[in-house]
Amino acid sequence: MNDFAGLSALVTGGASGIGLATALLLAERGAKVASLDLSTDVPAPLLGLRADVADDASVRAAVAAAAEAFGGLDIVVNNAGIGAQGTVEDNPDAEWARVFDVNVVGMVRVARAALPHLRASAHAAIVNTCSIAATAGLPNRALYSATKGAVLSLTLAMAADHVREGIRVTCVNPGTAATPWVERLLAAAADPAAERAALAARQPSGRLVTAEEVAHAIAYLASPAASAATGTSLAVDGGMAGLRIRPTPPPEGARS
Repeated sequence: MNDFAGLSALVTGGASGIGLATALLLAERGAKVASLDLSTDVPAPLLGLRADVADDASVRAAVAAAAEAFGGLDIVVNNAGIGAQGTVEDNPDAEWARVFDVNVVGMVRVARAALPHLRASAHAAIVNTCSIAATAGLPNRALYSATKGAVLSLTLAMAADHVREGIRVTCVNPGTAATPWVERLLAAAADPAAERAALAARQPSGRLVTAEEVAHAIAYLASPAASAATGTSLAVDGGMAGLRIRPTPPPEGARS
């Protein structure tokens, strides 16, 4: 498949996890792709550019460098983000400000810098990485969920603002995915195997989502095949948002 031939893309947080999987998939399908990340250690053919989405000057410089290297920009994948745990009692104001600055305002900075280039594109798309946390109440994720709820609303507002400029804005809502952040959470748990099983069990599919599965959803939303999709949120969550399946009954003869 070569459906991204002639298009150029940048992916924030493109050096690991969902971002790296997305960047590699877009490149495999013909796009020229820049990874904007704190790390520039990315495999060929990706262009690794250092950027901190919490620093406007850093973002503007990296977006400009990507546009110059590729002769323009067609696709922005706003994927960079950080996690947070706890209830509303557990994080101080400074941590709320830090996580919102990265997860929400970081997307604003990247989109703001990229918009002049996207307006010149015949196929302009922004895909934001949101989360199941935007639409489902998850325990001990108050701060993280608040940022992802903001990303969902931001996606809709951006879609309305830029639809008549020919710029589509959508988001993907992963369930619990096997990303480096989740793996670190599991490693820090008292019983990592039990915690992994619990996370998998809350998704009707019975397993974690993979980074590659999320990447394919992002690629669809960014592709010419999705030319009528804007303001769309696409769940990739093993059925977590919408399904209410009955528990598996115990084997016949099992003790209750």
